[in-house]
Amino acid sequence: MFLLPPETSHEIALAGLRFAERARLSQRYIHGIYQPTTAMGLKFRNRVGLAAGLDKDARCIEGLLAMGFGFVEVGTVTPRPQPGNPRPRLFRLPNEGALINRMGFNNRGAPAAAARVRAARGRLGPAAGLIGVNIGKNKDTGIANAADDYVSAFETVHDVADYVTVNISSPNTAGLRDLQESAALRALLTSLKRRQAELHAERGRYVPLAAKVAPDLDDVSTDALAEVLLDVGIDGCIATNTTISRPLPEDVPFRDEAGGLSGRPLHTLALTRVARLAHSFDGRIPIIGVGGIHDVASARRFIDAGAALVQVYTGFIYEGPDLVRLVARTLGG
Repeated sequence: MFLLPPETSHEIALAGLRFAERARLSQRYIHGIYQPTTAMGLKFRNRVGLAAGLDKDARCIEGLLAMGFGFVEVGTVTPRPQPGNPRPRLFRLPNEGALINRMGFNNRGAPAAAARVRAARGRLGPAAGLIGVNIGKNKDTGIANAADDYVSAFETVHDVADYVTVNISSPNTAGLRDLQESAALRALLTSLKRRQAELHAERGRYVPLAAKVAPDLDDVSTDALAEVLLDVGIDGCIATNTTISRPLPEDVPFRDEAGGLSGRPLHTLALTRVARLAHSFDGRIPIIGVGGIHDVASARRFIDAGAALVQVYTGFIYEGPDLVRLVARTLGG
C-alpha cells in the first residue's frame, strides 16, 4: 500500500473496509474494548476515537469500529458536495511519522453522509461505539455567510449523529481559521447553540456540539477562544487540527508543500494547546486531544494534560489497528 500514491492507497483501504462490511466480516471480528468513560453527556465505549478526515463520507463506519475504536468521527462534510483541492493533495513523510494534506473538504455532501450514518446504525448494535459528524462550510460560501452553512449541515446530520464537531480550524479552506477570532466565533457558535436548543425541543434529542481548534494559536488567542467557548456553553472541544508550521528538518521531502501537517511532529504543539485549554476550562468543557499519537505514552500525555478522550489518524495510518487496541486498553475508563 505504501508503494502507491497516498490518496490511491487511502481509497483502496476504504474499499477493502467496505468489502468487509458487505461480507459481514467486520461484525464477526469486532473488537469490543469496553473501558467506558463519559464526556459531553455521552457514554463512550473507550477513550480512543478516529479523528475526522479518514472516512470523509461515512462509508466505513462499521469496519472502523470493528478495529476497536470507542468512537468514529466522519467528515468533514459540507452542506453541498464539493471535489476539494486539485491533486496531488496528500503527502507522506514516513521517516517523521507524518502527513501533509490540503484536501479541501472533498465530500459528497451532508445529506449523503447522513444517509450512510443512518444505514450503519441499522446494522450496528447499540454497544458498537459512538458516531460523530464533523461539519464545515462549502468553499464558495463567504465567511460572512458561514453560519448558514454550519447550521444547515448541523440540521442535516442532527438525527443520526451522537455529537457534531464544528470544524473552524482546517488550514485548507481559505479564511476558515478567521472563524476562531472571538467575535466571529461567538456569532457562529451562538447560532449553532440556538438551533441545537430548538431541535432539542422539537425532536426530544440533544446532540452535543464540539469545536475543533487549531494548534497554531498563541496563548492569548487560546485564552480568548476558551472564554467564548465557556460563554456560549459549547459541549466539547477537540484540540487540535493540523498545523501550518513545519517543525521538521530542512531536508525532509515534501516539507514545503502547502497544507496541514499531522503526525508525530504535531504532538508538542497539540499538547501545549490542550494543557492551556484545560487550565482555562477547569473541568467545565471536556477536551478530546488529538495530534501525533503514535504509542501509549503519547496518548497518555494528552490525558495527563487534561483531555478526557483522544483521537488518532496519522498514527493509525502508520501503526495500524494494534495502536487503537493497545491505547484503548491502557488508558482505561
